[in-house]
Amino acid sequence: MFISTAYAQSAGGSADQGLLGFLPIILMFVVLWFLMIRPQMKRAKEHKAMLESLKKGDEVVTSGGVVGRVTRIGEAYVTLEVARNPDAKGNETAIEMNFQRGSIQTLLPTGTLKSL
Repeated sequence: MFISTAYAQSAGGSADQGLLGFLPIILMFVVLWFLMIRPQMKRAKEHKAMLESLKKGDEVVTSGGVVGRVTRIGEAYVTLEVARNPDAKGNETAIEMNFQRGSIQTLLPTGTLKSL
């Protein structure tokens, strides 16, 4: 008639086919590891080392884009001097803001704030 007879395949060789079936998935994971996960872990390690090496007087940029000089460092928070405000007598007072330590994104070269 219109439909031909279908025959089942033999069970021989299915173990080899199962291993070969996982090979593309394994290769995709290896490529994903080297192209995405490994570089991200490296950047996280460098960021952590930068945060641990912060000291008073460093010039930094926060993740929100605020540029300032470190004036105090605590366990979880950092105080940044973001500007100087002259008063009526001509004296300058520092405007300081507190940020979480993890929000520090970049350590700038010394003297960058004067050029801004």
